[in-house]
Amino acid sequence: MRPHRRLTHRVLITLALVCAAAFASTATAGAATSAADTLDAALAKFIAKDGASPGISVVVQGSGSPELHTAGVANVDTDAPIALNDQMRMASVAKAYSGAAAAALVGDGKLEFSTTIGEVLPDQPSTWSKITLAQLMQHTSGIADFSGSKDFRAAVQASPDVSPPPAQLPTYVAKDPLLFTPGSKYKYSNTDNILIGLMVAAVTNSTYEQQLASLVYGPMSLKSTSLPSGVAMPSPYVHAYVVDPPNAPEDVSEPFAAGWAWASGGIVATPADANAFVRGYVSGATIPESVSKQQFKFRAGHSEPIGPGKNSVGLSVFRYETKCGTVYGHTGNTAGFTQFAASDRKGEHSVVVSVNAQITPNSNAKLFVDLRRIYELGVCAALATA
Repeated sequence: MRPHRRLTHRVLITLALVCAAAFASTATAGAATSAADTLDAALAKFIAKDGASPGISVVVQGSGSPELHTAGVANVDTDAPIALNDQMRMASVAKAYSGAAAAALVGDGKLEFSTTIGEVLPDQPSTWSKITLAQLMQHTSGIADFSGSKDFRAAVQASPDVSPPPAQLPTYVAKDPLLFTPGSKYKYSNTDNILIGLMVAAVTNSTYEQQLASLVYGPMSLKSTSLPSGVAMPSPYVHAYVVDPPNAPEDVSEPFAAGWAWASGGIVATPADANAFVRGYVSGATIPESVSKQQFKFRAGHSEPIGPGKNSVGLSVFRYETKCGTVYGHTGNTAGFTQFAASDRKGEHSVVVSVNAQITPNSNAKLFVDLRRIYELGVCAALATA
């Protein structure tokens, strides 16, 4: 199947241009075309591999309109390619949205990065009381991951279609000891972002979903982004699959209620909205510069699954230092989806890579190496775009 690419080119011809400037413009356009062609070839090669996802899409944007590169299909029954306005599960990229909401409240003075769990959520375990918002955002809290709990997994299996109230999710690890002294180490934990969502709701006397709408969706003009609680996907959507050759791909688009992941992974968005979000989020478009600078202080740590290049972790944002330049964002994976969204610091060059299968180093190490290369090729294409 041939890859699909929708491109928007802006050609400006001015007789007054000097030769040097014309040469520079041509060189830049040539680099962008070369990067895009390399990306397209890699996408076609990727979906042809045994065990790969049925489809893959890459949104690339510079100063112009978003460019959509795709290979394969969004739905194996219809053979329709992934489109810019198809809904998809963003998996752990949702953690960047909770970071955006929390940072906005820091900017408004309703939270501080030094605010502790105990100050805002006094009913949580006493061992968590001195853990700060910053430690939750940087995954240095030491709190165990609720999604790894046997009791949690049993609960999901017993009631996949109906999730509990969000406040119940941390209870699956409430009696577990801290893994380390808060602030001393980095360890990725889904519980961190559940607690961030609960803190956002508590200090605003509202719901986390309402605050996402007022603090994130509205200011960033996101019209196709939501945090559902149930299993249903908004239409049209990218179908999610489990790929297990030689069996036919199994559709797992609606496997369990999104509320089981909530602030740690429940966001649903289109490729277009995800791209708009990461540009606004990384550039600090909705928060004061002083708050953004605090978010962008990094330490050793990589996203889950690991992103392109050298990874390091800030406050609800990861830095990816690649051969083509540095971008910032988040990765994610869940049943039927693997995601990567990133932008340069000014929000001028962005990339969103989405595949409709869960591909990780644990599930398919060789295929994940190829996917991670596509992440980097997407970064290169984005940074080469005028």
